[in-house]
Amino acid sequence: MEIFGTLADGRNVERHRLESAGGLAVDILSLGGVMQRVFAPDRDGRLADVALGYADLEACLANPFFLGALIGRCANRIANGRMAIDGVTYLLSRNRGRETLHGGAGGFHKALWTVEAASSDRLCLSLESPDGDQGFPGALRVEATYSLSPENALRLDFTATTSRPTVVNLTSHAYWNLAGACDVLDHTLEIAADAFTPIDERTLPTGEIRPVADTPFDFRIATRLGDRVAQTADAQIALAGGLDHNFVLRGDPGRPLARAARLSDPASGRVLEIFTTEPGLQVYSGNRLGGGPAGKSGQPYPKWGGVALETQHFPDSPHQPGFPSTLLRPGEVYRSSTEFRLGVAAA
Repeated sequence: MEIFGTLADGRNVERHRLESAGGLAVDILSLGGVMQRVFAPDRDGRLADVALGYADLEACLANPFFLGALIGRCANRIANGRMAIDGVTYLLSRNRGRETLHGGAGGFHKALWTVEAASSDRLCLSLESPDGDQGFPGALRVEATYSLSPENALRLDFTATTSRPTVVNLTSHAYWNLAGACDVLDHTLEIAADAFTPIDERTLPTGEIRPVADTPFDFRIATRLGDRVAQTADAQIALAGGLDHNFVLRGDPGRPLARAARLSDPASGRVLEIFTTEPGLQVYSGNRLGGGPAGKSGQPYPKWGGVALETQHFPDSPHQPGFPSTLLRPGEVYRSSTEFRLGVAAA
């Protein structure tokens, strides 16, 4: 462990490193639970940092793109910054126009998490979110545990409990660039989804679940990202300026973790496979990256400089009765697990 920086109130931000026998090293901050650096070998054993992030505390505090952060209470968008539970309407923090995005302006990505336990291959973080935090009801206790296997599988397990009925939808907003530089347009992506949820002009889901067949959202076989984000004649691609959509994962009732996606960089041979308990995968191709704080290279990340693959429940679920519910009641335990398996493909 090392001290990454000190907040204005005097509290220290810690950086912890997890390392595997397979050569993977992951640096995680107690601020926002941020996955700040991920060093992974290519097919020749050369290491590169394949996760987008910031080098200093000031940039991490700003973090306008949520790079590497843990997201809560409710990932993605909630329309009009309001929701109703059991007939009671709650007004939430609005931080993206009229909408609540990723838990609001003071969401979990801004919080200093408590380090409960730390070792060379495991880091357990906790957070106490008080009743009314960002407008959400209920005192929520959250635990997020990162663990790293010798086979280079980075697992993230969430649990949460609440004192009042509330909504919970937790995820990691890691951005990946398996080349370690430039953009991800030559990466290929495969997604275990036969359908996606279209968006409107405010990038909110319409409530429709649409088949991916014969659309630019068909990633059932590995497809070059650049070929799809360029299809601006498609209304959905045009609305988002690329990919910023939720995919409806097939799941696998016979397995605790089902395959969600496979991202690969043909040049380096690096491959990322994602397995999850979640029903959805938000894919964001970094359409609005650029112009923010300097990244770890000293330069701002370019447009399409990374791709976020966020395992989660669907966007705006509190307003969409046809989507899987994000409601959590007292006495229940929210659980979510995702595994990021980093490896290499044969030349």
